[in-house]
Amino acid sequence: MSFFKSLFFLISGVFFCLSIKAAGQTSPGRLPESKHKLIVIAHRGNHTNVPENTLASITEAIKHGVDYVEVDLRTTKDGHLVIHHDATVDRATNGKGKVSEHTLAEIKTLQVYNHNHKTHRIPEFRDVLKLCKNKINIYLDFKDADVAQTWQQIQEAGMEKQIVVYINKKEQYPKWKTIAPQMPLMTSIPDEVKSQDQLTAFLNKVKIDVVDNIVDPEIQRFLQTRNISVWLDVQDPKEGPDSWNIALKKGVQGLQTDHPEALIDYLKKNGLR
Repeated sequence: MSFFKSLFFLISGVFFCLSIKAAGQTSPGRLPESKHKLIVIAHRGNHTNVPENTLASITEAIKHGVDYVEVDLRTTKDGHLVIHHDATVDRATNGKGKVSEHTLAEIKTLQVYNHNHKTHRIPEFRDVLKLCKNKINIYLDFKDADVAQTWQQIQEAGMEKQIVVYINKKEQYPKWKTIAPQMPLMTSIPDEVKSQDQLTAFLNKVKIDVVDNIVDPEIQRFLQTRNISVWLDVQDPKEGPDSWNIALKKGVQGLQTDHPEALIDYLKKNGLR
């Protein structure tokens, strides 16, 4: 998911221009409030018994007390924001082709594959915002969408303080910092950043609130001195107590999982929630 290989060398000039415009603007916003010190993130919702990235999977995450639901944002052919992971609808639905090649009306006719033979649909972003408001925070994997349009819908829903945006492309960072500078941002550290000096230079230019999948304990401790959280992906076919224990020993602030209900039960049994 890391896109900063090119951004690391390109960002200096862009950020110089932005810094002039941003003078006097709000600094990067704090992360959304949570009841728990260790954040549990439901990867594409709690999709053990219902399809991923559906209103049903989000409802299941809310029911089991998950802190964040991770969802993927894309745009239809006629400019509507929808939640779907893949660029195409082939894997997860009974349709074919790219999301960007279907109108919203066409997207709404598709049935998302499920385990219980109930009908599920690809949801609009606005419906996800409405469902999550005051119930669960959103980890928004910003796949393919317009920043201004996304921010407008977030504001209309009153969800400004319940979202963290994961940026995937170099163009997304300056747009978010310009249009919604208070929005907490998340990304991956670029592969070419090897030393603490390189990391410091990177973080001085790219203002983020969360990074994912840091395994080096020294880097993790350094990030904590910068008030940057580390969220670790634990979703895996073999995910369970063994992998959770390994992740917990790293002292990260969040875990993204395919089994949020089981992980929360595990944390409760071990006095960690």
